[in-house]
Amino acid sequence: MAVDKNAVRAILNKVKAEKRDSLTAPEGKIICDAYGINVPQEGVATSADEAAKLAKKIGFPVVLKIVSPDILHKTEAGGVMVGVKSAEEVKAGYAKILVNAKKYNKKAKIDGVQIQQMIGGGQEVLIGAVTDPSFGKLVAFGLGGVLVEVLKDITFRLAPTSEAEAKSMIEGIQAAEILKGVRGAKGVDRGAIADMISKVSKLISDFPEISEMDLNPVFASEKGAIAADVRVVVDFTVPVKRYSPKQADIVRQMNRIMKPDAVAVIGASNEAGKIGNSVMKNLINGGYKGKIYPIHPKQSEIMGLKAYASVKDVPGNVDIAVFAIPHPLVPAALIECGEKKIQGAILIPSGFAETGNVAAQDEIIKIARKYDMRLMGPNIYGFYYLPKNLSATFCTPYDVKGKAALSSQSGGIGMAIIGFSRSAKMGVSAIVGLGNKSDIDEDDLLTFFEDDDNTQVIAMHCEDLKDGRSFAEVASRVSKKKPIVMLKAGRTSLGARAAASHTGALAGNDKIYEDVLKQSGVIRARSLNNLLEFARGIPVLPTPKGENVVIITGAGGSGVLLSDACADNGLSLMKMPKDLDTAFRKFIPPFGAAGNPVDITGGEPPSTYQNTVRLGLSDERIHALILGYWHTIVTPPMVFAKCMVEVVDEMRKKGIHKPIVASLAGDVEVEEASQYLYDHGIVAYPYTTEKPVEVLAAKYKWARAAGLLK
Repeated sequence: MAVDKNAVRAILNKVKAEKRDSLTAPEGKIICDAYGINVPQEGVATSADEAAKLAKKIGFPVVLKIVSPDILHKTEAGGVMVGVKSAEEVKAGYAKILVNAKKYNKKAKIDGVQIQQMIGGGQEVLIGAVTDPSFGKLVAFGLGGVLVEVLKDITFRLAPTSEAEAKSMIEGIQAAEILKGVRGAKGVDRGAIADMISKVSKLISDFPEISEMDLNPVFASEKGAIAADVRVVVDFTVPVKRYSPKQADIVRQMNRIMKPDAVAVIGASNEAGKIGNSVMKNLINGGYKGKIYPIHPKQSEIMGLKAYASVKDVPGNVDIAVFAIPHPLVPAALIECGEKKIQGAILIPSGFAETGNVAAQDEIIKIARKYDMRLMGPNIYGFYYLPKNLSATFCTPYDVKGKAALSSQSGGIGMAIIGFSRSAKMGVSAIVGLGNKSDIDEDDLLTFFEDDDNTQVIAMHCEDLKDGRSFAEVASRVSKKKPIVMLKAGRTSLGARAAASHTGALAGNDKIYEDVLKQSGVIRARSLNNLLEFARGIPVLPTPKGENVVIITGAGGSGVLLSDACADNGLSLMKMPKDLDTAFRKFIPPFGAAGNPVDITGGEPPSTYQNTVRLGLSDERIHALILGYWHTIVTPPMVFAKCMVEVVDEMRKKGIHKPIVASLAGDVEVEEASQYLYDHGIVAYPYTTEKPVEVLAAKYKWARAAGLLK
């Protein structure tokens, strides 16, 4: 249907002129009508007789509500009466509500009493909207009434929301089954709810002044949905426009920063123990083939290379400058970089916003904008880009090349990434420190890695997103091509935000991150180890073609735990077809168990493992395998590992590529066997049934979000 934006604009202009921060209920009805949001019949009375007359016209029973721009929470003020059944009761109720309102707020301006058609029956749900400092406009859905406050069963999406996303919100709450009908109750019209969600999301997107909105309760039944109460909060403050370079400019700038042909080190030093010395050593010893220019005002040579007093004295172009000087010296050196047309400044120094020195950080941002220069940091360890053998950091060098790009907001987490990667022999394409994120942030990295042929998976540690909406928009695009994994630190709630609506109060920061990351196709890691293992394992696993997962195990106990892990991680265990069940039984002893898991029992020789795995890989109905190995004398760990690699290689030569993960239970020999399997493309772990399933599930989450599954 066509919307009436003029009607909404007229209401908002009136509210702004009166310097109010909320709409009255009648004004809420007008804007709902303008967007086709179904609300009850109603009218406003300014006398008891007029109220009785309106009630007769609407039809009993009715609801009475105080209308006052100064009373937002009507129930708290005693300004609501429900189930009023006669004209006499309406008149008495009218008088009582006015007394209660004046008692609640003596100075409140009373516009009258709203007489509203009473709606009942069906399921109470909430549809709302909130403005998040990072993500902007969000629409919300959950169960209505008291339940939403107690259970906090609510989900969020970026607005405006597509019809498909609106429907996913209805399926996304824990109580979704209630809306489908339980214990003989009829299901609600979920299409009508989705339509209302979409209309609310469009309304708040069209009018940014609407900061919070509640439709609560919305009565949903098999016949449709109608919002019994509308609450709208406004904020006419014009938001500061965020710096947002064009995608083509980001690509150009980030390519020059991440793949520099010439690097200047400002604060380079011959003295061991100095950051400038460590950076120089890492660039030289790491094998970087580009030009390195030490910058020092008093030295003529540093580590065998000619030194320059200023970057402006360097002959030729310089792509990036790594800063290893105290923070008070940064602005002047940054101006010289700008005059030299250096594209990127890698700011290792601390002492900026992280210490409360916001003014210093604002100053360097202003300089960067003036010279169209990008800043990485400040307060970072630097970065690595392995295809260029570039270690632009004071941390230890790293030289194991691979396809995983990692970033962290924290220096300590960055060191953990380096240590894990080295220990696990995980090849990386890049490791980047973001620190204070004065300029370059996750959006810029995603834009660069999107088309970087050296990167297959992007894993990010994040404490906050400077511009969550921008990140979500970029991630939605990039995640269609490459998996993105994020560890969002600070999951625990710090308390509900100060808000005038139920939706605003329920908009816990982490819940918003959870839902928006999922909406954007981002895989969320729940721990640092998850982040690292996902980055390591996702590139190893082929992309599944469907949801059917089969467990093949030599131990019944492992099979049960692996099944539990599948349920916990949203993997679908295939219901075994009769013919396939018969085929598996040919290879396992009579006391074994087909079905799913396929339990071959612990005393079987290597051939049984090979035959069952070969069958699992050959059958097109099976899309992924989970192996549960139990250490036995008949099939020792390395024998198991080698025979698994043999059969997988055999099938790969036939063009069959399916994800396989393995859990190995046994004595210490299973550690070597697990590493051997991992080295040959089978993601394997000793002593755990959970971890291999989590990695497989992460691959599945990406494949689903990218639309790659049948």
